[in-house]
Amino acid sequence: MFDISWLLHLASLFPMEGMDMRFMQYALIALVLLAPMTATLGVQVVHYRMAFFADAVGHSAFAGVAIGLMLGIHPHISMPLFGLGVGLLIMFVQRYSTLPPDTAIGVVFAGVVAGGLAMVSRSSAIARDLQQFLYGDILTMTETDICWHLLLFAVFLIFQITSFNSLLYAGTSGIIARAHRVRVALYEYSFAALLALVVMFSVWGVGVLLVTAMLIVPAACARNFARTAGGMFWWAIAVSLSSAVAGLALSVQPWLATATGPTIILLTCVWFVVSVIAASIRNERSL
Repeated sequence: MFDISWLLHLASLFPMEGMDMRFMQYALIALVLLAPMTATLGVQVVHYRMAFFADAVGHSAFAGVAIGLMLGIHPHISMPLFGLGVGLLIMFVQRYSTLPPDTAIGVVFAGVVAGGLAMVSRSSAIARDLQQFLYGDILTMTETDICWHLLLFAVFLIFQITSFNSLLYAGTSGIIARAHRVRVALYEYSFAALLALVVMFSVWGVGVLLVTAMLIVPAACARNFARTAGGMFWWAIAVSLSSAVAGLALSVQPWLATATGPTIILLTCVWFVVSVIAASIRNERSL
């Protein structure tokens, strides 16, 4: 699909134990691609109050995997496609129903999760296959997975560069957005689609249970650290990247031997504690 030999060479140079092994190189590359995407989208999710949206899409992974296994489609294809459909469905219900946004999301969330669990309950084999997606396993990445991550990263960059200001207007005020001739519906659906895909790709690494934390915790840290709106994005990326790389490095150590996904999230939580302390000190000095 793509020639990623240069990426593998760069990953092998990283000063970390085990980087001579191909699966470790794949894991590092995947995390370096995912971390900036989840961090940036996390700041936007917090700004647009869409945390519940991301959680609903993440939990739809169960149904996506189950449908794929039942139809003989690889879960890495069925899961993102189903998540994309769920994300667009949630946005449609939000826009065209009279329900509050969180209620609309809750209805879709309930239906998707219940449907997924119903399908899983019909087959013990499917239930066993879902374990990987429940907890995540970044160490199972393949070359094909990395190529898909690269493609998603390219789409993410193009979308953010061309749509950042329009998204800001749409998320702040519909009146302001229309005054600047922003096609609100188009940008909302596009953002929902991109967020759904990033969430689904993140499920491979950190699992369904922790995927929302990958978005929210770095953004929360950034809000405590940053003094400007632009600074929030850079702080979120710094927290997410450092936690991802350090989490991978620590999780494979024999003295720790923990799952990579939870280790990454625990490190972001450590960052959050540090950010709260830093914010409190700064607030005291400003009094």
